[in-house]
Amino acid sequence: MSDPVNADPAELAKFSDLAHRWWDKESEFRPLHQINPLRLDWINSLSGVSGLQVLDVGCGGGILADAMARKGAQVLGIDLAAKALKVAQLHALEAQTPNVLYREISAEALAMEQPGCFDVVTCMEMLEHVPDPASVVAACATLVKPGGWVFFSTINRNPKSFLLAIVGAEYVLNMLPRGTHEYAKLIRPAELASYCRAAGLELSHTRGMEYNPLTQRYWLSSDTSVNYLFATQKGGGV
Repeated sequence: MSDPVNADPAELAKFSDLAHRWWDKESEFRPLHQINPLRLDWINSLSGVSGLQVLDVGCGGGILADAMARKGAQVLGIDLAAKALKVAQLHALEAQTPNVLYREISAEALAMEQPGCFDVVTCMEMLEHVPDPASVVAACATLVKPGGWVFFSTINRNPKSFLLAIVGAEYVLNMLPRGTHEYAKLIRPAELASYCRAAGLELSHTRGMEYNPLTQRYWLSSDTSVNYLFATQKGGGV
C-alpha cells in the first residue's frame, strides 16, 4: 500500500497486549461492557439495525459488533489490531453469534473497496486513538449509503474531561489502564461536527454519557462535557 495507514503503532500495540481480556467483564474492558447496552439501545432506537448492513469501525474485540449482530444486523467489524480481531472471531464462534464477520483493514481502505455499501456505520471510542480522525470520519461517510446513519462516540477535550476521563478513570479509580487516553488527542464536539460537515454528514442527535463512581452506573444525558455520542446522516436519502 503506497499510502500510510491512519493508525498509531503504539495505540495498536496497547490494545493488542490486552486482547485476551476483551471479553473478561471484570478486566480493563469492564467500562466498555457496561456502556455497551446504552450505546446499542441508542443506535437501535434511531436506526433500527435488524436486517441492515452494519459496519463497526475500530471494532476491537467485537463487543458492540457482536451485540448488533444479535439484534438482527448483518455486521462487519474492522480493526487494525490483529490480536483483538482474533479474539472477536473466537468469541463469535464460541458464542455462536450469527451474521458477524471481522476483517483486518482500515476504514480508508474499505471505503475505496466498498463505497456506499452499508446502511449503518458505527465508530465508537476510536477517533481519539488515530493520528487523523477527520480521515476516518470521511471514510465512514463514504462507506454509508445515502440517507444512512453514522454514529460516533469519543471524549471531549477540556479541563473537566482531563480530570474525569484521564486522571479519575485511569489514575484514581483504575477503571482503565494508565495511558489509555492522551489529552491532546481528545476531540471537542465542535471539531467533530466540522469533520462531519466536511464529509457530507448531517448531525441529527447528540448525547452525553455520565458515570457515578459511587453507584458504578452509566447513563445517557444532555451533558457532552466529557464522553459524548453523535448520530449523523448522509445526505441524498430518499
